[in-house]
Amino acid sequence: MTEELHDVRLTVNGHAHEIRVPARRLLSDALRHDLRLTGTHVGCEHGVCGACTILVDGAPMRSCLMFAVAAEGSEITTVEGLANPDGSLGPVQQAFVECHGLQCGFCTPGFLTTITAGLRDNPTPTHEEARDMIAGNLCRCTGYQNIVRAVERAAELGAT
Repeated sequence: MTEELHDVRLTVNGHAHEIRVPARRLLSDALRHDLRLTGTHVGCEHGVCGACTILVDGAPMRSCLMFAVAAEGSEITTVEGLANPDGSLGPVQQAFVECHGLQCGFCTPGFLTTITAGLRDNPTPTHEEARDMIAGNLCRCTGYQNIVRAVERAAELGAT
């Protein structure tokens, strides 16, 4: 028996894409395998680690917990869509570079999208609010201090 496929139109980073997927195809898999946008990483596949976080209509969402068919009609932003229009680093990305906010880089896409949304909601976070902003994302390398500094630096750079 073959699995029924569904035509889905996804708007990702401002571009429309037509794909044909099974109803149970995770959005993370559709982004990575069907659209070849491999910046979204899949860590735990249970929504716990935050590595797969993307923005859906501007809100952080774990793409490993969402079906691709459910994203139809939404505006999706992946880490690839955070750069400036000229291709230069966006403010959150630049802050990560300046503050050494990454080591292995596996968790970085999820942090970048989470922080982008967080700074949109709170453009001038206190130190504690910066810590709270990233509390749902896990990193096994950095110890978080430089990531918190990157949140604060991105706020200085005007990352809204």
